[in-house]
Amino acid sequence: MTRALMIQGTGSDVGKSLVVAGLARAFANRGVRVAPFKPQNMSNNAAVAGFGEIGRAQALQARAARLSPHVDMNPVLLKPQSGTGAQIVAQGQVVGQASAREYQLWKPRLMPLVLESFARLSQSVDLMLIEGAGSAAEINLRAADIANMGFARSVDCPVVLVGDIDRGGVIAQLVGCRTILDPEDASLIAGFIVNKFRGDPTLFDEGLRLIEERTGWPSLGLLPFFPPAARLPAEDSLSLPRGDAVDGAGGEIEIAVPIPPNIANFDDLDPLKAEPGVRVTFVSRGTPLPATAKLIVLPGSKASLADLAAYRAEGWDIDICAHVRRGGRVLGLCGGYQILGRRIADPLGVEGSPGAAEGLGLLDVETVMGEEKTLQAVRGESVAEGAPFEGYEMHMGATEGPDRDRPLLRFFDGRSEGAVSPDRRVCGTYVHGLFSNDAQRAALLAPLGGAPSQLRYETMVEQTLDALADHCARHLDLDRLLEIAR
Repeated sequence: MTRALMIQGTGSDVGKSLVVAGLARAFANRGVRVAPFKPQNMSNNAAVAGFGEIGRAQALQARAARLSPHVDMNPVLLKPQSGTGAQIVAQGQVVGQASAREYQLWKPRLMPLVLESFARLSQSVDLMLIEGAGSAAEINLRAADIANMGFARSVDCPVVLVGDIDRGGVIAQLVGCRTILDPEDASLIAGFIVNKFRGDPTLFDEGLRLIEERTGWPSLGLLPFFPPAARLPAEDSLSLPRGDAVDGAGGEIEIAVPIPPNIANFDDLDPLKAEPGVRVTFVSRGTPLPATAKLIVLPGSKASLADLAAYRAEGWDIDICAHVRRGGRVLGLCGGYQILGRRIADPLGVEGSPGAAEGLGLLDVETVMGEEKTLQAVRGESVAEGAPFEGYEMHMGATEGPDRDRPLLRFFDGRSEGAVSPDRRVCGTYVHGLFSNDAQRAALLAPLGGAPSQLRYETMVEQTLDALADHCARHLDLDRLLEIAR
């Protein structure tokens, strides 16, 4: 019979996703057939799973479990977008949009789909590792909850609660959860994990004892901070640096990335951050784009018109045009590609209020949003260098215009994709995951003065998942966790 164990947290960004990924790889290494599951996720970092989409974290967890991603692993995905609350994705497909208040009315309709996906996925594995969302103690949302205790109660699943000591106040986090949880909910919690510890672990022995005494829950481990986690795709924008922050290997080639309000799929940038000789400068609102950058990357967006307005409000449009006049290069990814064009029109209001606006005009293309969403895995090669790639498309809207006659990429099925300016300094594409391909990354960096490196990005991700599994196995009692699961 399939067992289940739910990892909930005292708050957002406490490390639930990584704990599930580490446990998934650790149990898979023991020969346990394990699958990840997150009833409800809220993130604009998503991945294609078959003909649908799921949260990026669940795709990484599937990889950790050595499975292909499947829409049942994240049956409800909320994608925040400007002006309309969030787009609702159910079992991989867009089913509507709702404000935060309206979404509460959706939950009873979505719970049967969540339970259906859970039951279907459970049929083929020994262990379901379930990730909660946000905080287990959001008692104001408990009545219609499908993400935390509401789900756990529905399937009678034991819960392990994760607290984050790195942000401070972990004793209050855990004891506070115990204090305000409904007694029946609290009875499902089989123990707790203190995550992201730094320093001498014996200094927290008394802290663990006090938490056990005040909650009645046993400690299941003190998990030290795991720095290599920065090499793995992040779930949401909480993990992005703030201010004029530099991330990555710290090399001489500077790549500037503005952070618009509705940034999406920013894990496209992870391989560049890992590249020796490259430093990626993330630029928050209120800060100009650096004149020292050799390349500006406009990242994906969940609301291109709203983010285009933000670019103008910040003066980034002026910075980008000045950069091009100086001979700099610009790359637009998905929503960033749309922003680089002459015009964006959203007549149906699929990403916010209906409207249209002039784009930056650096590519001679125009985009019209439509209700149909393109979701597909793609393979091909770059037109100029013949460098192979694998990636995926995930976008609303169609982009056409004269610069599409100079495509950036060609799929192996013969279709062309993307656009390049006549001087080849500005280009755009709808393909995500492009730079996980080592040859594509080398082709991007060569005109910037980058020499071929020894980085094998996908190998590095696999090695990091193995290291995370070893980290969890050293500091958590896997046998006990398996015994707790039921």
